[in-house]
Amino acid sequence: MGIIDKLKYQWMTGSMLVKLIFINVTVFVLLHLTTLILMFTGIDAGTVLTEVELPSDMTALLRRPWTLLTYMFAQYDFFHILFNMLWLYWFGIIFLLADTSKRMLALYIYCGLGGALLFMAYYNLMNMYGLLIGSSASVIGIVTATAIRHPDYKMGLLFIGEISLKWLAVITIAIDMFSIGGSNGGGHVAHIGGALTGALYAVAQKKGVDITRPFNALIDSIVNLWRRITTKQAKTPRQSQRYNKKGTSPADESTLDEILDKVKKSGYGALTKEEKQKLFDISRKIK
Repeated sequence: MGIIDKLKYQWMTGSMLVKLIFINVTVFVLLHLTTLILMFTGIDAGTVLTEVELPSDMTALLRRPWTLLTYMFAQYDFFHILFNMLWLYWFGIIFLLADTSKRMLALYIYCGLGGALLFMAYYNLMNMYGLLIGSSASVIGIVTATAIRHPDYKMGLLFIGEISLKWLAVITIAIDMFSIGGSNGGGHVAHIGGALTGALYAVAQKKGVDITRPFNALIDSIVNLWRRITTKQAKTPRQSQRYNKKGTSPADESTLDEILDKVKKSGYGALTKEEKQKLFDISRKIK
């Protein structure tokens, strides 16, 4: 199995945590490759970041509304993405002990949006202009939610030893609060916005309220629509011939439907190792 196939397998079988890390790392690599290409063509490389960074000015945001989402998946500095992905991985594993992959994606987006809104509010209140990039707000939101759900869970840190998640989260948020007056004040404000959103999620969960339900309902609707479209295409003679040529069978299609139904009801993490492998094998035949 080549490296591309290995990456495909990890993507197909991995949890939402793995997928989020994949997306962030891929965007990081693409940003640097694009910047390198533009440097050789004489084009200002800064134009690339402008297309993914979130502006604090509402007029600029209306011209680039997609940045409300792209900023939270983009990092340009190596240590920025390194520390963000390490925190996301460490706390993401603990988060998934009691939560689903679907909720993790929703919370990641929610915390990113919470950070963006507080960032824009802060800069407009201070009558300043700034740009925001990075997954920090989303990651710290997941850190905070995990710490509230598992406050006494201990994590071992180099040179420090074991520390409870609740104190780790408190220290992290305190550092952000005391750093607002620094050169990256807007970034720290965004971190606090993400933390507040994560706290809201965790407190609501303890009360039996799932604030990610509307987001997941929207995603389910999109997935169902996509499945209906692709199913109609699969019923055309041309598409059927292509499937047969690729080696799929009615049994494969039936198995695929069963697996997808299970994913829809219980999430990807509910699949067994054999089901994940079967899903990966069938997807390779279709492609």
